[in-house]
Amino acid sequence: MAATPLLRSLHLRFEYWLFDLPEEVVGPAARLALGPLRYLYALVRDFIRGDLGLRAMGLVYSSLFALVPVVAVSFSVLKAFGYHRELEPVLFEFLRPLGVKGYELTASIMQFVDNARTTVLGTVGFLFLLYTVITMIQKIEDALNFTWHVERSRSLPKRVSEYLVIMLVGPVVAVGALVLLTKIEASAVLNRVPGLGGGAAEGSGNSHVAPYLMIITLFWFMYFYMPNTRVKWQAALVGALFGGTVWVSVGAIFARVAVYATQTAAMYAGFAIVLLFLVWLHLSWLIMLLGGQLSFYWQHSEHLRTGHGPIPTTAILRERIAMGAMYLIAQRFVDGSDRWKVSDLADRMDVPASVLDSALCNLEDRGLVLTAEDDTVAPARDLAAITLADILDAIRHETPNPRRPEPHGVAVADAAALAADAAMRERMSKTTLRDLLESPDA
Repeated sequence: MAATPLLRSLHLRFEYWLFDLPEEVVGPAARLALGPLRYLYALVRDFIRGDLGLRAMGLVYSSLFALVPVVAVSFSVLKAFGYHRELEPVLFEFLRPLGVKGYELTASIMQFVDNARTTVLGTVGFLFLLYTVITMIQKIEDALNFTWHVERSRSLPKRVSEYLVIMLVGPVVAVGALVLLTKIEASAVLNRVPGLGGGAAEGSGNSHVAPYLMIITLFWFMYFYMPNTRVKWQAALVGALFGGTVWVSVGAIFARVAVYATQTAAMYAGFAIVLLFLVWLHLSWLIMLLGGQLSFYWQHSEHLRTGHGPIPTTAILRERIAMGAMYLIAQRFVDGSDRWKVSDLADRMDVPASVLDSALCNLEDRGLVLTAEDDTVAPARDLAAITLADILDAIRHETPNPRRPEPHGVAVADAAALAADAAMRERMSKTTLRDLLESPDA
């Protein structure tokens, strides 16, 4: 128990050195080194906390059900373009770190896919296949929404349309990218460049660049498209470069560990390939989430210090955020401009999206705003029927909850608090949101 305060003190001292040292104390060289250290600290801290690991485990569970259906759907889509035979090499690239077992597992999965294509599934079987694929994509979206501090998922109509795009376009892009990159890699021009020619790659068997570029491309697509928020392509690219590089490096290490494990773990017999597959799936998803977390930090560096920890706010700050959000939402409504998305509104107000989303949920519970199918927010009532007291009430007095304790208060203190609240309500109930828009000085 005595070590806990000491560790906490050391942690606070380290954070102060990393984030709070005055610029006049830190030299140019140290300031240049502190930048990467802050990102590294944030990623290591999030990894140690374990939230990303738990979500990676959830994705492993979903992958076990959805892998064969996803490959089967991809095979059917690619068959229309004549590239269905290229699917097996793409699948093997993801299983390459398993070594010889990767070949066996790829062949087994393709055999399952062949059975799924040649067997009459019926309505129930087809619906189960479609359900597993959609559930898998939804799990990926939820995990990346977590890394981006996004609490609102896509609406149901938007999920159906965008998930169908992923199911139909994703396999074509993945296989097309691999085929194109392989042809470029083996081109006569690159063959003249030492170290880049396809001949050397064929001789070594492990130096193809195309599969790794495809991995980075797929990571970039997931980071850019899957989170339900606006992601800058530069932030997605930084995360994809990190995730792809770490994935390849860990894969090379895991390939050696896999060879040693299959030689020494004779007790598992044929079950060893299943254990290796599960471990590799977990590592792959964990690396993907760490890359997504880096993308978020690159775009929102203000979260480097807090990460997924609670963001301290005060009552007056929450009221200011709610009042400012309602004003901006109403302003665009009156101007006839495009409605605000939560992420864009958070950027405009320079507040964390999770804090803003919490305030918007309170406003929505009181019927002051509504969320449209395209995940934008708009006023839910006539602006002349929304008083400033209504907005503050939504933050001060949340909807009744039977789990919330009701203390036995002190009569005199309660009377003073209620008097202050009544005075505020009387003053703010005289001004509507439309009045504030038309006469800001009021």
